[in-house]
Amino acid sequence: MLQDLSYGIRQLVKSPTFTLVAVLAIALGVGANTAIFSVVNAVLLRPLSYQDPDRLVTILEDYDRPVAPGNIADWRKQNHVFEDIGSAESWTPNLSKTGQAESVKALRVSPNLFPMLGVQPLLGRFFGADEDKAGNEHVVILSYASWQRRFGGNPEIVGHPITLQGEPFTVVGVMPAGFQFAPFWVTKAELWVPLALGQGAASREVQSLRAFARLKPGASLQQARSEMATITAQLEAQFPGTNRHITVQLLKDKVVGDVRPALLVLLAAVSFVLLIACANVAHLLMARGAARQREIAVRTALGAERWRIIRQFLIESLLLALLGGGAGLLLAFRGMTVLTALIPASLPRAESIKLDLPVLLFTAAISILTGLVFGVVPALQASRVNLRNALHEAGRGGGDSLRHNRLRSVLVGSEFALAFLLMIGAGLMVRTLLALRAIDPGFEAHHVLSAVLSLAGSEEAQPQKRFPFYKQVVERVATLPGVESVSVINHAPLTGDTWGFPFSIEGRPAARPGEAAHAIYRVILPGYFRTMGISLLRGRDISESDSMDVPGVVIVNQRMARTYWPGEDAIGKRITLDGSSRSPSWLTVIGIAQDAKQDGWTSASRPEMYLPVLQSREYLNDPSSHFQYMTLMVRTTGEPAAIANDLKAAVGALDQNVAVSQIETMDQAVADLNAQPRFEFWLLGSFAGLAVLLAALGIYGVMSYSVSRRAHELGVRMALGAAPGDVVRLVVRQAMTLALVGSFCGLMAAVALTRTMSSFLYGVRPIDLPTYAAAAAAISAVALLASHIPARRATRVDPVRALRSE
Repeated sequence: MLQDLSYGIRQLVKSPTFTLVAVLAIALGVGANTAIFSVVNAVLLRPLSYQDPDRLVTILEDYDRPVAPGNIADWRKQNHVFEDIGSAESWTPNLSKTGQAESVKALRVSPNLFPMLGVQPLLGRFFGADEDKAGNEHVVILSYASWQRRFGGNPEIVGHPITLQGEPFTVVGVMPAGFQFAPFWVTKAELWVPLALGQGAASREVQSLRAFARLKPGASLQQARSEMATITAQLEAQFPGTNRHITVQLLKDKVVGDVRPALLVLLAAVSFVLLIACANVAHLLMARGAARQREIAVRTALGAERWRIIRQFLIESLLLALLGGGAGLLLAFRGMTVLTALIPASLPRAESIKLDLPVLLFTAAISILTGLVFGVVPALQASRVNLRNALHEAGRGGGDSLRHNRLRSVLVGSEFALAFLLMIGAGLMVRTLLALRAIDPGFEAHHVLSAVLSLAGSEEAQPQKRFPFYKQVVERVATLPGVESVSVINHAPLTGDTWGFPFSIEGRPAARPGEAAHAIYRVILPGYFRTMGISLLRGRDISESDSMDVPGVVIVNQRMARTYWPGEDAIGKRITLDGSSRSPSWLTVIGIAQDAKQDGWTSASRPEMYLPVLQSREYLNDPSSHFQYMTLMVRTTGEPAAIANDLKAAVGALDQNVAVSQIETMDQAVADLNAQPRFEFWLLGSFAGLAVLLAALGIYGVMSYSVSRRAHELGVRMALGAAPGDVVRLVVRQAMTLALVGSFCGLMAAVALTRTMSSFLYGVRPIDLPTYAAAAAAISAVALLASHIPARRATRVDPVRALRSE
């Protein structure tokens, strides 16, 4: 074995060009696979960092929407399949430090949640059983990152107070490094506080909580779903409209379910690239084996067994594979920088993507497997030798056996089939991106900046001071250089939350429980439509005169007008948000606004209503947190991001305890929404380009080898009168036949496999004739170009020299 290893190394060193080309092909395939596997491993394969994570589930409405606390209390009492049920809701408090207050991402959690997850704090303790009671909830647990960044990793932090929302909270614990519990609707929470529901603990109307549960040992997901269906049916009968469409899902499936199909498609695509690289190296080894026939014949004549010949070639293949794997690992290491930059921020668990031990083991395994895949067939072929022909020094070298030619043809055809399949995938993503770019959001995103203002913990948070302060901010920001218009809304489109609100229409019977009309609820200051570039199709805009002293007004979007007043004029119609009150406050529809995107780039617009801030009677005297957070929208004449610092300074000049966060241009918000399809396009496009390059090199290599082996035949043809053009057509026809047959096989595979891409395509069907035609034209052009060079070389064969070999 050592002799074979030493001899194999010497053989590779003696053929540096062959070795370099083979190692590079393997490195490209292995490197790309390693990089993508690092993403798949971190996101899909690695278990969640909790105890027995496969027993953790989420309980939500329609898989996504939060549930009411009263329902969770009943589920906890009546179920027999869960060890415990915990809950959480998002919170964005202001952290007061030196200078302007800062808004941070946080979660309110039930005290039983962390123990249910089976984790332990790095410092301190978890929340006590009574710390979810009103007055006892002013304790906080810090994330490791927040502890390090904001408090310098102070080991004495436990017991120290920090200021949140203008109130002191005592630090009782610090979570270990790497721990996060913000699995889907909030990411990168920096701290956790107890969930104190108070009088709202029995509420069934306010749906604000995400519920989490741990299955009892031996209980299955199906059993949990069956029992929850029974419980919720009983509760729905008792409290109509409160327990519909409740779903139970594994926590990990909830975390990664949306991205699993895309990542698996990318993993399959990059595997195709590796297979093409293997086919290319197999070509090289087969050609090298044919050139070493005399050496093999001498070894055989001297008594070498066939297994010894095969072993020698396999050792050389494995040496190439290991060299290529090492080079591929270096490429993956360098490529991770590019890959990380492309990864969308919405990709779950992206922070754990790295080249760790499982990824290194995968690279080693795939390198060895690659060596075997591309080495076995050439080794078997090379070991079959005809001693008489191989030892005949004057043999013409007129060609290979029919079996060998067929094998090479199959390899080339498979390369083009896989390359064609990848080109179709990339083409479909191109069509998807073009369709996404063509979407009309209903507003003009260019030159618009949004920023969330948080009054919590400041003097301005008092109910009677909130909206006057927002008006002050608008007036101050409007004076900044480059600002064209300013307004305020409760939640910005695309980046903010969407509050649904039930309403009643004048003159129509009261709706049954759970069946009331709903619309997205927006509260705005005058100038919002002008700032956002939303067209007011009919009626008038909200003005400064729409105050509490005049009858209430509302603007509705096109969808709301069509849905609730079909065939009628919505202007002048009246609605109320007071439910079944005997003396409702009526709001008159004064305008119809163009439909605008709300909470998703590809989602259809839903009914939406816009109310004047100064007429929000139900919240002006509400001491709760309603409207302590509003979003400032600013239209500029130049680059909107350039005024971000001036905007923060303007707000700080009014009150430094008001936090300004989530400053973002609307162009960036749109780009973030389309980040995942853009990520998929760049990767699929890169893999397709690499596959086409490898396929072109493959057909070039096969045709060049074929021309060299057919030199005698071509010389005879030219001696008998064949023109150079005839020889070119002969070689090109052979190459194009292989490419077209391979492309046809790829087409059949694409028809079957591209359906798996349906979940992340938009505006294009998986079977799209223009995309397929463009891919076919491109692959044909590549094959023609790659085969033309060896074809032209064939015309330079000297007939006299070819015939002299006779």
